[in-house]
Amino acid sequence: MAEGCVVVEVELGVDGHDLAVGVGLGWCGDDEGVDLGDGAVFVGVELGEGEHDLDGLVDLLALEAELEGDLAGLVGLEAADWVDGGFDDGAGVVVGDLFDFDAIGSLFERGFRICFDAMHAVTGPYATRILEETLGAAKGSVINAVPLPDFGGGHPDPNPVWASELVAIMEGARAPDFGAASDGDGDRNMIMGKWAFVSPSDSLALLTAYAHLAPAYSGKLTGVARSMPTSRAVDLVAERLGIPCFETPTGWKFFGNLLDAGKVTLCGEESAGTGSDHIREKDGLWAVLLWLNILARDGRDIVQLRADHWRSFGRNYYSRHDYEEIPTQDAEKLMTTLRNHLPDLPGTTVAGMQITTADDFAYRDPVDDSLTEAQGVRIAFDDGSRVVMRLSGTGTQGATLRVYLERFVGRSGDHAQDLQTALAPVIAAAETVADITKHTGRSSADVIT
Repeated sequence: MAEGCVVVEVELGVDGHDLAVGVGLGWCGDDEGVDLGDGAVFVGVELGEGEHDLDGLVDLLALEAELEGDLAGLVGLEAADWVDGGFDDGAGVVVGDLFDFDAIGSLFERGFRICFDAMHAVTGPYATRILEETLGAAKGSVINAVPLPDFGGGHPDPNPVWASELVAIMEGARAPDFGAASDGDGDRNMIMGKWAFVSPSDSLALLTAYAHLAPAYSGKLTGVARSMPTSRAVDLVAERLGIPCFETPTGWKFFGNLLDAGKVTLCGEESAGTGSDHIREKDGLWAVLLWLNILARDGRDIVQLRADHWRSFGRNYYSRHDYEEIPTQDAEKLMTTLRNHLPDLPGTTVAGMQITTADDFAYRDPVDDSLTEAQGVRIAFDDGSRVVMRLSGTGTQGATLRVYLERFVGRSGDHAQDLQTALAPVIAAAETVADITKHTGRSSADVIT
């Protein structure tokens, strides 16, 4: 390494600065980094939340380094050593203990094809090393693998809009068997089958149902957790497994307490973060490897597995509607009016749907007994459907009203409906209850995911 370089080992969960991907950084020179030779790539990490959040800003925390060491297993490490311009070969043992690499390797030997979109972000180099070079996926299975400071002109958000290249591949004539993407700092994930997007809520439920097929989770799970807006699909799985399911406010720190206390093994959120007790953070490539382990051991393709799951548990149709840049005063008036009306809602029928409960979500942390209040309005219906409303990003640019819509269709129901069509009664009920058009001046959401 260049003269004057120092090694910085960064651990997960230290002083509140959690890393989405635990890697050791060899830090050299000034903020511009230093050129360590040919084949250099940028490495980016996420430092916590709030004002210190550098999520995906690879160019702001850029480090050029040769990746000559063994990167297999970088996901899930508390610290990876930087040795002579590369990663220590000993860093590869962790994920090999979590997953059945032999089963996944055999899956690829049988011709199973994948496409992993690294979105020109941090996961590219070690996804290539793990998926292609270690497990045997075909060369080129990892696309957009070279990290770039500007993410190749794209936006590294793993959803069908920004991962449109992956969607086109998975909906093409020669679609692979499995598709996935990860974001700028590698902590979130998107999962697809042929012509099939697996929602983050469904992904969490399916991973919970089949986690026992991976060595690290072959025993009984201690519990599972989801953020409050995330669909209740995983609740149904937890109930059948006989394990607790915790509903937390939005924010990974609430999962952290549960993970540290050993109360949950898996956790996830509707915004595509999924994780387990192997680290105290969400972990995009970990989720992809667990999916591959499940498919390798189960034998069904992902579309069939999901269809069979719905026939066993029912389907929670789910979508989020965002109304952006609403004047803050108008947005707050909508929520205040709705909160004042909550006691009157149970027992009433709106848009043909009977309301059973309505409340403003508050969370009593079972670990430290702290109370977090006013986390969003929940309205539940007698058929298992639900509406959640909360504000996000209030400030000088206005607020975003997030409306989470969930309609439950039982095991014998129609699980093949168009998503927004299936949700139409819930959308109408949300409009009626909250007077969204009146308060926002919008006849429809700005963003639908």
